[in-house]
Amino acid sequence: MIEHPAAPKLAADRPTFRSKVDRLRPTYGFEDVSLAPGIETVEPTDVELSQTFCGIELAIPVLASAMDAVADPAFAGALARLGGLAVLNLEGVQTRYDDPREVLDRIAAAPDDQVHDVLAQAYLEPIREELVARRIEETHAAGSKAAVSATPGAARKWGPFCAEHGADLFLVQSQVSSARHLATGYDPLELADFTRFMPIPVAVGNTTNAEAAFALMEQGAAAVFVGVGPGAACTTREVLGIGVPQVTAISDVAAARDAYLERTGRYVPVVADGGMRRGGELAKAIAAGADVLMLGSPLARAAEAPGRGVNWGMAAPSPVLPRGTRIKVGTAGSLEQILNGPATVTDGSQNLMGALRQSMAALGARTIAEMQRVEMVYAPAVATEGKSWQQRGR
Repeated sequence: MIEHPAAPKLAADRPTFRSKVDRLRPTYGFEDVSLAPGIETVEPTDVELSQTFCGIELAIPVLASAMDAVADPAFAGALARLGGLAVLNLEGVQTRYDDPREVLDRIAAAPDDQVHDVLAQAYLEPIREELVARRIEETHAAGSKAAVSATPGAARKWGPFCAEHGADLFLVQSQVSSARHLATGYDPLELADFTRFMPIPVAVGNTTNAEAAFALMEQGAAAVFVGVGPGAACTTREVLGIGVPQVTAISDVAAARDAYLERTGRYVPVVADGGMRRGGELAKAIAAGADVLMLGSPLARAAEAPGRGVNWGMAAPSPVLPRGTRIKVGTAGSLEQILNGPATVTDGSQNLMGALRQSMAALGARTIAEMQRVEMVYAPAVATEGKSWQQRGR
Protein backbone atom coordinates (compact mmCIF):
# COMPACT_ATOMS: atom_id res chain seq x y z
CA MET A 1 0.00 0.00 0.00
CA ILE A 2 1.29 3.46 -0.87
CA GLU A 3 1.19 5.87 2.10
CA HIS A 4 -0.45 9.21 1.35
CA PRO A 5 2.06 12.09 1.72
CA ALA A 6 -0.27 13.89 4.11
CA ALA A 7 -0.76 10.90 6.41
CA PRO A 8 0.30 11.65 10.02
CA LYS A 9 3.62 10.21 11.12
CA LEU A 10 4.01 8.15 14.22
CA ALA A 11 4.66 10.27 17.32
CA ALA A 12 8.15 8.77 17.64
CA ASP A 13 9.02 9.99 14.16
CA ARG A 14 7.93 13.57 14.68
CA PRO A 15 10.51 16.27 15.48
CA THR A 16 10.49 17.86 18.93
CA PHE A 17 10.14 21.61 19.00
CA ARG A 18 11.66 23.44 21.97
CA SER A 19 10.48 27.01 22.28
CA LYS A 20 12.32 29.59 24.36
CA VAL A 21 8.94 30.88 25.53
CA ASP A 22 8.15 27.45 27.00
CA ARG A 23 11.23 27.80 29.21
CA LEU A 24 10.50 31.28 30.58
CA ARG A 25 10.99 31.40 34.34
CA PRO A 26 8.71 33.53 36.50
CA THR A 27 10.28 36.71 37.86
CA TYR A 28 8.86 39.14 40.38
CA GLY A 29 8.85 42.86 41.02
CA PHE A 30 7.76 44.80 44.08
CA GLU A 31 4.12 44.89 42.99
CA ASP A 32 4.00 41.09 42.63
CA VAL A 33 4.86 40.19 46.22
CA SER A 34 3.87 40.91 49.78
CA LEU A 35 5.43 40.26 53.18
CA ALA A 36 3.54 37.80 55.38
CA PRO A 37 3.21 38.38 59.14
CA GLY A 38 4.60 35.65 61.33
CA ILE A 39 4.10 34.66 64.96
CA GLU A 40 6.10 37.48 66.57
CA THR A 41 6.12 41.28 66.61
CA VAL A 42 8.51 43.76 68.23
CA GLU A 43 8.46 47.44 69.11
CA PRO A 44 9.66 49.77 66.31
CA THR A 45 12.06 51.36 68.81
CA ASP A 46 13.76 47.97 69.16
CA VAL A 47 14.54 47.78 65.42
CA GLU A 48 18.23 48.32 64.61
CA LEU A 49 19.06 49.62 61.12
CA SER A 50 22.76 50.34 61.58
CA GLN A 51 25.56 48.36 59.98
CA THR A 52 29.12 48.61 58.71
CA PHE A 53 29.16 48.97 54.92
CA CYS A 54 32.51 48.64 53.15
CA GLY A 55 34.24 49.89 56.28
CA ILE A 56 31.84 52.84 56.69
CA GLU A 57 29.42 53.04 59.60
CA LEU A 58 25.81 53.61 58.53
CA ALA A 59 23.01 54.40 60.96
CA ILE A 60 20.42 53.80 58.23
CA PRO A 61 20.70 51.47 55.20
CA VAL A 62 20.48 54.29 52.65
CA LEU A 63 22.83 55.34 49.86
CA ALA A 64 22.13 58.30 47.61
CA SER A 65 22.53 57.43 43.93
CA ALA A 66 25.50 58.71 41.98
CA MET A 67 23.27 61.06 40.00
CA ASP A 68 23.92 64.75 39.47
CA ALA A 69 20.41 65.70 40.56
CA VAL A 70 20.88 63.81 43.83
CA ALA A 71 24.43 63.90 45.16
CA ASP A 72 26.87 66.75 45.67
CA PRO A 73 29.17 67.46 48.64
CA ALA A 74 26.57 69.50 50.53
CA PHE A 75 23.91 66.82 50.08
CA ALA A 76 26.43 64.17 51.18
CA GLY A 77 26.92 66.09 54.42
CA ALA A 78 23.16 66.38 55.00
CA LEU A 79 22.64 62.66 54.42
CA ALA A 80 25.62 61.72 56.59
CA ARG A 81 24.11 63.65 59.50
CA LEU A 82 21.03 61.44 59.15
CA GLY A 83 23.13 58.26 59.03
CA GLY A 84 23.37 57.52 55.30
CA LEU A 85 25.97 57.89 52.56
CA ALA A 86 25.89 59.72 49.22
CA VAL A 87 27.87 58.55 46.19
CA LEU A 88 29.32 61.26 43.93
CA ASN A 89 29.32 60.74 40.16
CA LEU A 90 32.91 61.40 39.03
CA GLU A 91 31.76 61.83 35.44
CA GLY A 92 29.05 64.37 36.22
CA VAL A 93 28.77 68.13 36.36
CA GLN A 94 30.42 68.39 39.78
CA THR A 95 33.79 67.48 38.27
CA ARG A 96 33.37 69.48 35.04
CA TYR A 97 32.40 72.92 36.37
CA ASP A 98 33.85 75.10 39.13
CA ASP A 99 30.29 76.13 40.01
CA PRO A 100 27.72 73.65 38.62
CA ARG A 101 24.70 75.68 39.74
CA GLU A 102 24.22 77.48 36.43
CA VAL A 103 24.25 74.29 34.36
CA LEU A 104 21.93 72.56 36.84
CA ASP A 105 19.52 75.49 36.52
CA ARG A 106 19.70 75.20 32.74
CA ILE A 107 18.94 71.46 32.79
CA ALA A 108 16.01 71.93 35.19
CA ALA A 109 14.50 74.75 33.12
CA ALA A 110 14.97 73.26 29.63
CA PRO A 111 11.76 72.54 27.68
CA ASP A 112 11.00 68.83 27.30
CA ASP A 113 11.74 68.88 23.56
CA GLN A 114 15.17 70.46 24.13
CA VAL A 115 16.40 68.80 27.33
CA HIS A 116 18.39 66.05 25.62
CA ASP A 117 20.42 68.58 23.65
CA VAL A 118 20.99 70.61 26.82
CA LEU A 119 22.18 67.52 28.69
CA ALA A 120 24.47 66.41 25.88
CA GLN A 121 26.02 69.88 25.67
CA ALA A 122 26.47 70.14 29.44
CA TYR A 123 28.51 66.95 29.60
CA LEU A 124 30.91 67.92 26.79
CA GLU A 125 33.09 69.84 29.25
CA PRO A 126 36.13 67.76 30.27
CA ILE A 127 36.51 66.20 33.72
CA ARG A 128 39.18 68.09 35.66
CA GLU A 129 41.54 66.49 38.15
CA GLU A 130 41.56 69.49 40.47
CA LEU A 131 37.76 69.40 40.69
CA VAL A 132 37.73 65.68 41.51
CA ALA A 133 40.18 66.33 44.35
CA ARG A 134 38.21 69.39 45.48
CA ARG A 135 34.88 67.56 45.62
CA ILE A 136 36.39 64.80 47.77
CA GLU A 137 37.79 67.44 50.11
CA GLU A 138 34.44 69.29 50.21
CA THR A 139 32.60 66.07 50.99
CA HIS A 140 34.85 65.43 53.97
CA ALA A 141 34.49 69.05 55.05
CA ALA A 142 30.70 68.63 54.96
CA GLY A 143 31.02 65.83 57.50
CA SER A 144 30.67 62.78 55.27
CA LYS A 145 32.83 59.93 54.12
CA ALA A 146 33.70 60.32 50.43
CA ALA A 147 32.17 57.63 48.20
CA VAL A 148 32.72 58.15 44.47
CA SER A 149 31.58 56.36 41.32
CA ALA A 150 32.96 55.93 37.80
CA THR A 151 32.26 53.70 34.82
CA PRO A 152 34.69 50.83 34.09
CA GLY A 153 36.35 52.75 31.28
CA ALA A 154 37.23 55.61 33.63
CA ALA A 155 37.92 53.57 36.76
CA ARG A 156 41.53 52.74 35.91
CA LYS A 157 42.41 56.45 35.86
CA TRP A 158 40.22 57.76 38.66
CA GLY A 159 40.43 54.90 41.14
CA PRO A 160 44.06 55.41 42.21
CA PHE A 161 43.69 59.19 41.94
CA CYS A 162 40.67 59.27 44.25
CA ALA A 163 42.28 56.89 46.75
CA GLU A 164 45.37 59.12 46.83
CA HIS A 165 43.18 62.17 47.49
CA GLY A 166 41.26 60.66 50.40
CA ALA A 167 38.23 58.87 48.98
CA ASP A 168 36.83 56.20 51.30
CA LEU A 169 34.95 54.01 48.80
CA PHE A 170 35.18 53.59 45.03
CA LEU A 171 32.20 52.27 43.06
CA VAL A 172 32.76 50.83 39.59
CA GLN A 173 29.29 51.21 38.16
CA SER A 174 27.98 50.41 34.70
CA GLN A 175 24.69 49.53 33.06
CA VAL A 176 25.48 45.80 33.30
CA SER A 177 28.55 44.51 35.16
CA SER A 178 30.06 41.10 34.61
CA ALA A 179 33.21 39.27 35.54
CA ARG A 180 33.96 38.62 31.87
CA HIS A 181 33.95 41.66 29.63
CA LEU A 182 34.88 41.08 26.01
CA ALA A 183 36.20 44.11 24.16
CA THR A 184 37.90 45.03 20.93
CA GLY A 185 40.02 48.12 20.50
CA TYR A 186 40.73 48.90 24.15
CA ASP A 187 42.01 47.20 27.26
CA PRO A 188 39.07 46.31 29.54
CA LEU A 189 39.27 46.80 33.29
CA GLU A 190 40.69 43.73 35.06
CA LEU A 191 38.59 43.83 38.20
CA ALA A 192 40.63 41.31 40.19
CA ASP A 193 43.81 43.32 39.66
CA PHE A 194 42.02 46.61 40.29
CA THR A 195 40.56 45.53 43.65
CA ARG A 196 43.85 43.96 44.70
CA PHE A 197 45.89 47.10 44.23
CA MET A 198 43.32 49.70 45.31
CA PRO A 199 44.00 50.78 48.91
CA ILE A 200 40.28 51.46 49.54
CA PRO A 201 37.23 49.20 49.16
CA VAL A 202 35.89 48.77 45.62
CA ALA A 203 32.19 48.12 45.14
CA VAL A 204 30.83 46.95 41.78
CA GLY A 205 27.51 47.19 39.96
CA ASN A 206 25.14 46.64 38.46
CA THR A 207 24.03 43.06 37.93
CA THR A 208 20.93 40.89 38.27
CA ASN A 209 22.62 37.50 37.91
CA ALA A 210 23.71 35.20 40.74
CA GLU A 211 26.62 33.63 38.85
CA ALA A 212 27.93 37.04 37.75
CA ALA A 213 27.59 38.37 41.30
CA PHE A 214 29.49 35.39 42.73
CA ALA A 215 32.30 35.95 40.22
CA LEU A 216 32.45 39.67 41.12
CA MET A 217 32.78 38.69 44.78
CA GLU A 218 35.57 36.26 43.90
CA GLN A 219 37.36 39.12 42.17
CA GLY A 220 37.33 41.23 45.29
CA ALA A 221 34.16 43.33 45.12
CA ALA A 222 33.47 44.87 48.53
CA ALA A 223 29.75 45.17 47.69
CA VAL A 224 27.57 44.26 44.72
CA PHE A 225 24.86 46.57 43.40
CA VAL A 226 21.67 45.08 41.95
CA GLY A 227 19.36 46.57 39.37
CA VAL A 228 19.24 47.00 35.60
CA GLY A 229 16.63 49.49 34.48
CA PRO A 230 14.26 49.84 37.46
CA GLY A 231 15.08 53.49 38.23
CA ALA A 232 12.41 56.12 37.60
CA ALA A 233 14.75 58.10 35.34
CA CYS A 234 16.22 55.09 33.54
CA THR A 235 15.01 53.93 30.11
CA THR A 236 17.35 50.96 29.64
CA ARG A 237 14.47 48.49 29.62
CA GLU A 238 12.70 50.40 26.87
CA VAL A 239 15.79 51.20 24.79
CA LEU A 240 17.65 47.87 25.08
CA GLY A 241 14.99 45.43 26.30
CA ILE A 242 17.24 44.42 29.21
CA GLY A 243 16.27 43.99 32.84
CA VAL A 244 15.03 41.64 35.55
CA PRO A 245 12.35 42.69 38.07
CA GLN A 246 13.99 43.78 41.31
CA VAL A 247 12.63 41.22 43.79
CA THR A 248 13.96 38.35 41.69
CA ALA A 249 17.23 40.14 40.92
CA ILE A 250 17.91 40.98 44.57
CA SER A 251 17.00 37.48 45.71
CA ASP A 252 19.28 35.85 43.13
CA VAL A 253 22.27 38.03 44.03
CA ALA A 254 21.60 37.54 47.74
CA ALA A 255 21.76 33.79 47.16
CA ALA A 256 25.21 34.29 45.62
CA ARG A 257 26.25 36.36 48.64
CA ASP A 258 25.16 33.61 51.02
CA ALA A 259 26.93 30.92 48.99
CA TYR A 260 30.10 33.01 48.85
CA LEU A 261 29.96 33.60 52.62
CA GLU A 262 29.62 29.87 53.26
CA ARG A 263 32.58 29.12 51.03
CA THR A 264 34.95 31.90 52.10
CA GLY A 265 33.73 33.40 55.37
CA ARG A 266 33.63 36.89 53.78
CA TYR A 267 30.32 38.74 53.77
CA VAL A 268 29.72 40.95 50.71
CA PRO A 269 26.78 43.35 51.13
CA VAL A 270 24.10 43.46 48.46
CA VAL A 271 22.78 46.89 47.46
CA ALA A 272 19.33 47.18 45.90
CA ASP A 273 19.65 50.01 43.40
CA GLY A 274 16.50 51.54 41.96
CA GLY A 275 12.78 50.87 41.70
CA MET A 276 11.92 51.94 45.26
CA ARG A 277 9.83 54.97 46.08
CA ARG A 278 7.69 54.03 49.09
CA GLY A 279 8.38 52.51 52.46
CA GLY A 280 6.78 49.20 51.51
CA GLU A 281 9.16 48.79 48.58
CA LEU A 282 12.16 49.43 50.83
CA ALA A 283 10.89 46.75 53.19
CA LYS A 284 10.37 44.27 50.35
CA ALA A 285 13.87 44.93 48.99
CA ILE A 286 15.46 44.04 52.32
CA ALA A 287 13.17 41.02 52.73
CA ALA A 288 14.33 39.86 49.29
CA GLY A 289 17.92 39.92 50.56
CA ALA A 290 19.30 43.44 50.26
CA ASP A 291 21.56 44.86 52.97
CA VAL A 292 21.52 48.46 51.77
CA LEU A 293 19.19 50.52 49.56
CA MET A 294 20.38 52.99 46.92
CA LEU A 295 17.77 55.69 46.29
CA GLY A 296 17.70 58.22 43.49
CA SER A 297 14.43 59.95 42.66
CA PRO A 298 12.99 59.70 46.23
CA LEU A 299 15.97 61.72 47.47
CA ALA A 300 15.95 64.05 44.46
CA ARG A 301 12.66 65.32 45.92
CA ALA A 302 14.47 66.72 48.97
CA ALA A 303 14.93 70.47 49.28
CA GLU A 304 18.68 69.87 49.77
CA ALA A 305 19.06 67.95 46.49
CA PRO A 306 20.95 69.78 43.73
CA GLY A 307 18.48 68.84 40.97
CA ARG A 308 15.92 71.63 41.49
CA GLY A 309 12.98 69.21 41.53
CA VAL A 310 14.05 67.14 38.53
CA ASN A 311 16.18 64.03 38.07
CA TRP A 312 17.87 62.31 35.15
CA GLY A 313 19.71 59.06 34.55
CA MET A 314 23.48 58.86 34.25
CA ALA A 315 23.18 57.70 30.64
CA ALA A 316 20.71 60.46 29.71
CA PRO A 317 23.43 62.81 28.35
CA SER A 318 24.62 60.23 25.79
CA PRO A 319 24.67 62.00 22.41
CA VAL A 320 24.10 58.79 20.43
CA LEU A 321 21.90 56.43 22.49
CA PRO A 322 20.52 57.93 25.72
CA ARG A 323 19.23 55.35 28.20
CA GLY A 324 17.80 57.79 30.67
CA THR A 325 15.48 60.76 30.70
CA ARG A 326 14.78 63.86 32.75
CA ILE A 327 11.78 63.46 35.01
CA LYS A 328 10.07 66.09 37.13
CA VAL A 329 9.89 64.81 40.69
CA GLY A 330 9.13 68.07 42.45
CA THR A 331 10.25 69.03 45.94
CA ALA A 332 8.40 67.11 48.65
CA GLY A 333 10.15 68.47 51.74
CA SER A 334 13.44 68.37 53.57
CA LEU A 335 15.70 65.33 53.50
CA GLU A 336 14.88 64.86 57.19
CA GLN A 337 11.16 64.75 56.39
CA ILE A 338 11.57 62.29 53.51
CA LEU A 339 13.67 59.92 55.60
CA ASN A 340 12.37 60.42 59.14
CA GLY A 341 9.12 62.36 58.83
CA PRO A 342 6.76 63.61 59.92
CA ALA A 343 4.85 62.54 56.82
CA THR A 344 2.26 64.88 55.34
CA VAL A 345 1.15 62.42 52.64
CA THR A 346 -0.40 58.96 52.89
CA ASP A 347 1.33 57.23 49.98
CA GLY A 348 4.42 56.08 51.91
CA SER A 349 6.87 58.40 50.13
CA GLN A 350 7.77 60.33 53.32
CA ASN A 351 9.21 59.01 56.59
CA LEU A 352 10.79 56.12 54.71
CA MET A 353 12.83 54.97 57.71
CA GLY A 354 9.79 55.12 59.97
CA ALA A 355 7.89 52.94 57.52
CA LEU A 356 10.78 50.50 57.30
CA ARG A 357 11.02 50.26 61.10
CA GLN A 358 7.26 49.77 61.41
CA SER A 359 7.28 47.02 58.76
CA MET A 360 10.18 45.22 60.40
CA ALA A 361 8.57 45.50 63.83
CA ALA A 362 5.26 44.09 62.56
CA LEU A 363 7.15 41.15 61.10
CA GLY A 364 9.18 40.51 64.25
CA ALA A 365 12.51 41.52 62.66
CA ARG A 366 14.88 43.40 64.94
CA THR A 367 17.75 43.59 62.45
CA ILE A 368 18.37 43.69 58.73
CA ALA A 369 19.51 40.06 58.87
CA GLU A 370 16.25 39.00 60.54
CA MET A 371 14.22 40.97 57.99
CA GLN A 372 15.94 39.02 55.21
CA ARG A 373 14.39 35.84 56.65
CA VAL A 374 10.72 36.91 56.79
CA GLU A 375 8.20 35.16 54.57
CA MET A 376 7.49 36.63 51.16
CA VAL A 377 4.44 35.55 49.17
CA TYR A 378 3.34 35.95 45.57
CA ALA A 379 0.44 38.36 45.92
CA PRO A 380 -0.31 40.62 42.94
CA ALA A 381 -3.76 41.26 44.41
CA VAL A 382 -2.38 43.26 47.35
CA ALA A 383 -2.20 46.43 45.24
CA THR A 384 -5.90 46.31 44.33
CA GLU A 385 -7.72 44.15 46.91
CA GLY A 386 -10.28 46.29 48.70
CA LYS A 387 -8.87 49.50 47.19
CA SER A 388 -11.69 50.44 44.83
CA TRP A 389 -12.48 53.62 46.73
CA GLN A 390 -8.86 54.75 46.57
CA GLN A 391 -8.65 53.99 42.87
CA ARG A 392 -11.93 55.78 42.18
CA GLY A 393 -10.48 58.95 43.63
CA ARG A 394 -7.32 58.90 41.51
